[in-house]
Amino acid sequence: MQRIAILFAAALLAGCEAPPVTKEEMSSVDYGPRPSRWQEEIRSYLGIRTEPKQMYQRATDVRDRQWGWATCVWINDKNSSGAYDGFYPITVFLRDEKIVAVNNGPDDFGVIGATYARRQCAELGAPFTPRP
Repeated sequence: MQRIAILFAAALLAGCEAPPVTKEEMSSVDYGPRPSRWQEEIRSYLGIRTEPKQMYQRATDVRDRQWGWATCVWINDKNSSGAYDGFYPITVFLRDEKIVAVNNGPDDFGVIGATYARRQCAELGAPFTPRP
């Protein structure tokens, strides 16, 4: 049912395609200087918390079996008003230098993905510790 809702939403968004950006629009804004610390900034934003460790995830009714080298990432996204909503976990599985699965990522955001990611982040050594 959830996949049908996602496909329906994607179909609606596909019909809302914006016209291409013009050169005038691109030149009307100040991009600032070329970033020199962009990799560090992105890593900081992503909140990578652990080194990759071997992890195995059993198949269940709500999850496929996954295995590989997993790492925990805590992300602090901004909401539509520009304020930060707080950190949430993502677990990324890699095999042969490629991402093969993500728990609680953009395609899997919700209660089930969050539950798996929180548990796995704790196993990987990065449990959630709320700030007072």
